[in-house]
Amino acid sequence: MPKHHVTTTINGDAREFLCETQQTLLTVLRDELGMTGTKEGCGTGDCGACSVTLDGRLVCACLVLGVEAQGKTIQTIEGMAQGESLHVLQRKFLEHAALQCGICTPGFLIAARALLERNPDPSEAEVRFWLAGNLCRCTGYNQIIEAVLDAAREMRGTTTC
Repeated sequence: MPKHHVTTTINGDAREFLCETQQTLLTVLRDELGMTGTKEGCGTGDCGACSVTLDGRLVCACLVLGVEAQGKTIQTIEGMAQGESLHVLQRKFLEHAALQCGICTPGFLIAARALLERNPDPSEAEVRFWLAGNLCRCTGYNQIIEAVLDAAREMRGTTTC
């Protein structure tokens, strides 16, 4: 099967790869580019573990073809921290014990960042609605919701609950 040459930007870096027509963006990220932070949970777009942003839009990488990344900008979990400095969402997930096995965590973090970029002051209901496409089998959701709300407060510069 012929491979397609794709040029894209991932986490701010120009990247090129070859992929077959039917390869998902998830497969390309993990197997071709070695970016294993994005996880495969279900492979059907139901769990959110493979969430990335594609031109600023939150998508499930298991539902996007690698060839669709041509000319687009992708943000993955690998681009969230700045060197050794964790993103505020990552720190808050640790502080609130909002993770356990880690399969869902990258998807929750990417989805939460996408939310806070659009709405820096979400209500609890808005956070729950925005993260509804991400499933967790270990922690329950309260710690995750609290971590996102706490991160939003810190990012806005407020500390009141």
